[in-house]
Order: sequence, then structure tokens, then C-alpha cells
Amino acid sequence: MIRSMTGYGRQSIQWNNIKGTIEIRSVNHRFFDFSPKIPRSLLFMEEKLKKITASKITRGHVDIFINLEGKGLTTAQLQVDEDLVRQYKEQLHILKSKYELTGEITIDMVAKLDNVFTISESDNFNHELTAMLEKAVLEALDNLMDMREREGTELKEDLANRLKTLSCIVQRVEARREHVVKEYKEKIKQRIEDYTQEPIMGDDQKVLQEVALLAEKGDITEEVTRIYSHIEQFHMALHKGGVTGRTLDFIVQEFHREINTIGSKSNDSELSNQVVKMKSEIEKIKEQVQNIE
Repeated sequence: MIRSMTGYGRQSIQWNNIKGTIEIRSVNHRFFDFSPKIPRSLLFMEEKLKKITASKITRGHVDIFINLEGKGLTTAQLQVDEDLVRQYKEQLHILKSKYELTGEITIDMVAKLDNVFTISESDNFNHELTAMLEKAVLEALDNLMDMREREGTELKEDLANRLKTLSCIVQRVEARREHVVKEYKEKIKQRIEDYTQEPIMGDDQKVLQEVALLAEKGDITEEVTRIYSHIEQFHMALHKGGVTGRTLDFIVQEFHREINTIGSKSNDSELSNQVVKMKSEIEKIKEQVQNIE
């Protein structure tokens, strides 16, 4: 089975007073590209999440969004820097004595001093919550993979139909081959006669052989044969399934190579018209292949 690189999966969790959602989205990319959008408190899980995702997805850009909310995620703790309070107090007494200042040092004054009080937060992630998050990510990935496989089935059907269309065009090209070679020979003979101002006689074997050799350069038999071979290889890759996007992309490049060669050899308007149709079909195939894993 082939898979699309486009997909979306979602899953929810609830643990005590904590609720969370996991959303995963994938789009086209030449390689596996992982981009987590997760709370800072979950950064310790980033590498684990990447390995879980890579176990399911080989190619594609993957965004993973995790949102957690509720009480109990963090614990806040107030801390007092008593040594700093002592230094503030000593310096205030020195200033009071030195400049003959009045007034007392009160708790209100101390509370307004910088860096005396600080609040530290610690994350309340235990093994149970972490395991639940990993399980939910796997379930969201399964949902995403289901979507990628459904779209992959549609892509496979579309590509198979386009290959049929391409085969029909190639058959028309092949049927035109003998006419094109014959016409090419006639054009070469005519050019020689125009140049020499003398008709080529039937017994002038050397000239006729040269004409035949030149005409062979315009023959498209090899290119047509290779296109048929590429079509068969494309069918086999589709049937085999799995991670086949790069293989299909390579075959598409080979299609282009052979079709361009046919176009460069063609002096026939009908054949040129079929070349344009083949190129158009190959471009549509290429667009679809870009989305296959």
C-alpha cells in the first residue's frame, strides 16, 4: 500500500485535573522533518516524541502540537533570600547613621526590596502522566496514518488511470513511427537532390545507405521501448507499495528524458502534438508523485 505524505491525527487525554490534546499534521517533504510545538515543561520528551513519530513516518514534514491545561501541572514555591535581607538591613543602618536619617526599617520596606522574594516552579510530571502522553501520541499518529493510507489509495488509483492514458498516447506515437521514418528519408533525399541538382538513382547504393543511416537517427523505436519499460516499472512500484515516492520520482525523470528525446527527433507535426500530450500527462503524474511517501 502506498501512502500520501499529507495527513492529520488528533487525540485527547485526561489525568486527574489535567486535560490535554495532541494534534499531529504532516505535509510533503523530501525527507523526515520533525517540528514539535510543545510546552516548555515537555521539552524533556522531545527526543522520545521524535523517535515515536519516526517509527511510523519515513518521509514528510511533521508538526506535533501538545496542549495541557488544568491544576496540578506545576507546583509554586516562595523562597526568601535571608542573606540578602541581612545585607540590605546592614547597609540601611549604615546609611541611616552616616547621613543622620530618621525612621525605622519595617517589613513593608523589606518586602519592596529587589530579589528578596522569588517564586520557583517545578513540574509535576510523573511516570503515569508521561506514559499516557506517549500512548496518546501513538493513537494520534495511527489516526494520521489512516488518513495518509486513504489518500494513498486515491493517489494510486489516479496514477494508474494516468498511466493508461500515457500508454494510449505512446501507442499512437509508435503507430506513427514508420510514417515518420519514411517521411524523414524522403526529406533527406530531397535535400541531397536539391543540393546536387541531380536525382538519386535507385542503383546509387552508397548514397541510399547514407540516407538510411541518417534516417535511423530520427528513429524513435528505442525511446518508445524504454517508455513502455518505465510504465511497467511504475506499475510494479505502485503494486509493491511501501515507501516508494523516491522511486516513482526517479521514473518520472526518466519519462521526461525519453519524451524530450522523441521531441528533439520529431519533424512531424502529428508526432509533435503527441509529445505535447505526453509531457502534459507526465507533469500531472509528477504532481501526484510529489505527495507520495
